[in-house]
Amino acid sequence: MNVDFLIVGQGVAGSALAWTLDQRGCSVVLADDPALPMASTVAAGIVNPLTGRKLVRTWKADELFPFLHTFYTQIEKDLGVRFFQAKNIYRPFRSLDEKTAYLAYVSDPEIQPYIEKLVDDEAYSPAIHNPFGGIEVTQGGWLDLTEFVRIVKGYFIKKNQYFEGRILPDDLTISDDKVEWQGLTIGKVIFCDGVQARENPLFDWLPYNPVKGQVLTAVVENYSIKNIVNQGVFILPVREGLLKIGATYTWHDLDWQTTADGREFLESKVQQILKVPYTVVAQQAGIRPSTKDRRPFVGLHPMHPSVGIFGGMGTKGVSLAPYLAEQFARHLLDGEDLEPEANISRCVSLLSRSE
Repeated sequence: MNVDFLIVGQGVAGSALAWTLDQRGCSVVLADDPALPMASTVAAGIVNPLTGRKLVRTWKADELFPFLHTFYTQIEKDLGVRFFQAKNIYRPFRSLDEKTAYLAYVSDPEIQPYIEKLVDDEAYSPAIHNPFGGIEVTQGGWLDLTEFVRIVKGYFIKKNQYFEGRILPDDLTISDDKVEWQGLTIGKVIFCDGVQARENPLFDWLPYNPVKGQVLTAVVENYSIKNIVNQGVFILPVREGLLKIGATYTWHDLDWQTTADGREFLESKVQQILKVPYTVVAQQAGIRPSTKDRRPFVGLHPMHPSVGIFGGMGTKGVSLAPYLAEQFARHLLDGEDLEPEANISRCVSLLSRSE
């Protein structure tokens, strides 16, 4: 039996790529091992075009954000489901000095399209400490990652194109124009296995720089704010009475275990901005597949053109995956060039050094 693509790993990257290729008329088998930990099951799923203290515009924001809003809402429409909510992101000022600095940042014409002109600070003040007011970032949102992954999985199961289990590179018989696996002849195998790619002998030469992150889930009363609040930590209303609070960033102790330090850090931050009482009911930890140069890894293996990778999206997988999946599909099917900053060809000198 012939298959166009085997996608290995079903986080947000694998889900977006499998869906994109399927919609282009390709035969796609989507494979995932539920025993392996996955950053997408922990990540909050927030998309934010302006990040950091200085409201730095996300890489390729002008292309990514209109695309991702259309991508997720179109799948919702096609399948009659809900997993994406557009939300503004409210950033309360910490001081008058910060207010002055932020208002200077947002006067930049490149930033202005992402800033709400009128902000109702009073609507936030019953629950959020905002004596100096704040700004609202537009074009943000929240993807319920667990639900998105579940819906895409169900779609491929219905088509009898889903495999549950681990696929190792050694299980594949790779030649230049095809890959053989379990009786299938596959045009291309694309690994979308997140931080696990560091252990994949085909792609272990790529310069990953994984980041551990922790988030809290809390119950809260009298919290009517629908938007995301972000000031050092984010407060995401998942549904009425339930919040996600995050996130930590550490480059050491790279395991999937929660820590008391992580919880203490998040609680110390959130207590500075949240006025209403809350109770933490869960804590999760995950490892983000970040890269040394903070750009994704997309492309075909330089020596094995029937095998590729689609990953390395770090903290921004929900934002990056739809747009880059479309670009990768155009590369694979139409021969279009990949975005140079994402193309793994930029790292090819590391392959020769690793051999």
